[in-house]
Amino acid sequence: MGSSSVKPFKDQKYQQLKQQCIAKGELFEDPEFPASDASLFYSGPPPRKVEWKRPKELCEDPRLFVNGISSHDLHQGKLGNCWFVAACSCLALRENLWQKVIPNFKEQEWNQKKPERYGGIFHFHFWCLGEWIDVVIDDRLPTVNGELVFCSSKDRNEFWSALLEKAYAKLAGCYEALDGGNTAEAIIDFTGAVAESIDMTRGTYARDISKQLKLFEDLLKVQRRGGLISCSVVPSSPSDFEVETEMGLIKGHSYSVTDIRKIRLGEKLLSCAKLEKLFMIRLRNPWGKTEWNGPWSDESEEWKKVSKAERTRLGLTVENDGEFWMTFEDWCKNFTHVDICRIVNTSIFSIHKTWEKKMMRGSWIRNADPLLNRSGGCSNNKDTFLQNPQYVFDVKKAEDKVLVSLQQKDRRIYKKEGKGNNFAIGFEILKVENNREYRMHKMHIQEQIFTSSYIDRRTVSLKVLLKQGRYALIPTTFSPGIETEFILRLFTDVPSKLRELTMDKPKPTCLDILRGFPQRVSQIKIHSAEGLQSQDRHGGASPYVIIKCENQKVSSPVQRGTVNAVFNTQAIFYRRNVQRPVIVQLWHHDICSDRFLGQVLLTASPSDPRDLQTLRLCGRGRREAEEMPGHITVKVVSSDDLVEL
Repeated sequence: MGSSSVKPFKDQKYQQLKQQCIAKGELFEDPEFPASDASLFYSGPPPRKVEWKRPKELCEDPRLFVNGISSHDLHQGKLGNCWFVAACSCLALRENLWQKVIPNFKEQEWNQKKPERYGGIFHFHFWCLGEWIDVVIDDRLPTVNGELVFCSSKDRNEFWSALLEKAYAKLAGCYEALDGGNTAEAIIDFTGAVAESIDMTRGTYARDISKQLKLFEDLLKVQRRGGLISCSVVPSSPSDFEVETEMGLIKGHSYSVTDIRKIRLGEKLLSCAKLEKLFMIRLRNPWGKTEWNGPWSDESEEWKKVSKAERTRLGLTVENDGEFWMTFEDWCKNFTHVDICRIVNTSIFSIHKTWEKKMMRGSWIRNADPLLNRSGGCSNNKDTFLQNPQYVFDVKKAEDKVLVSLQQKDRRIYKKEGKGNNFAIGFEILKVENNREYRMHKMHIQEQIFTSSYIDRRTVSLKVLLKQGRYALIPTTFSPGIETEFILRLFTDVPSKLRELTMDKPKPTCLDILRGFPQRVSQIKIHSAEGLQSQDRHGGASPYVIIKCENQKVSSPVQRGTVNAVFNTQAIFYRRNVQRPVIVQLWHHDICSDRFLGQVLLTASPSDPRDLQTLRLCGRGRREAEEMPGHITVKVVSSDDLVEL
């Protein structure tokens, strides 16, 4: 990530400001985030008098890092941002990730030999709505009685966590705006990861052993590929918030997952002896204390089953430092939600699976004109749903895993105005015509394939397996009439050509004066073909469909080894000469030369029935009137209103 690709927040350029401070022999004072009550709280003055102090006023030898960076460094302060602290703990596990968030950390570190080079200024990088932002801060931190009010490190002279929290608070508008949140959101801001949330209760993970095994392998793979994981126990009522369970877990509290392992039990005394393996997970409480007290807690008897060498390898420490192990089965039974943040690999040089990434920026915008409105709400709002932004992409393989992530603009900055809550967002995936290039206007002619969850989270993601063809992605707010920005990210195995549909119908050109303007729009859907003539000694065929209209044609994938094929192939045509029929041909694919199997001619008139119809195959040319073996099932919808379909 080069410096040129990072955008300065509020147009504050770190190097420029630092050089100005050093030249003047002054320490930086940030006018955009001053040391005042307004930077602390938006709901009123702080309950106690807060003094803003620089690290040099809090200790003799301030450092950004003491003995490197660790997930054990952080302790949550007097702010309900355990979600942020848990994200920082996750971040500390991955050197390649935290070095993006804390850029040029060696250059930012205090230099005891050259104190004159210290300008009291730091900067951090955050990934905000698809772009990296550089946030500059001064080093004045809020304190009460000489102690940091908010996030701190276990070492009194280590300040990376407090400074990072201040930069994040500046981005959000003030410290109080960080009160309450989601760990996955902070991890996305640190890394640009793709987040997936799992409801453990709804997914019956507590009692389904097969689901537990699959989830364990999935999480192990995420961890090994550099992903970050967090989890929580959702309270059943507001009064349960931050209540400790009998097993020592805190409700409504975010825990960072710091390790996942298969642990060997016992000593291997004989070469033929098989060691039992236990699926285990290690967690950290952002408070830096209060741990799980059930089986496999720090001082439990179960650890006697594990060899000393294995305990050393696991880094087991018997102290109340907030970090603890538990079996994966117990974890599934006690935690209700897990957030999985995948660092999606797009590097062509990686040995692991790589993804093709495409990102689009968009906005939901209100307009009284239905053709211009782009805030139609979810598909419950049948009359306005297709007034949302529309995107199409292609699946080129027979099947492809597709990962979709929709993220709305962070609204914390609006908390001061009482409008800081996320909107409920989600998206629909529709199967559309193979040649669709213009916006859809009628819902009933399209097939809904997948619907994401609709939730008031900043990000909604979905991973699906799609068959070859063209698909539409419709990102929406749950309710119509809401305005905000979003980014849509699509990850596929091969390039998807994700693009927005912006036009409602073909735009007239000079050439149309000569060849005529489109008069009619026709949608042709080929459902299936049956009873085709066999083409090989096994009695099978390899049929495919070609749909022809004027100078355009759309082909289906080849169906192998069958005389009864299901195609589900769609095409849409904007027709100039409505007297010419739409031709649907069936062909057998052969290595040497493809063979004609029959065709049907469709008038595709608005008055034609719109139901599925089964038609007999005929010949072509001089043999057009002759019947051929087999028939084809089609659906035809036509209109002389070009913006109806």
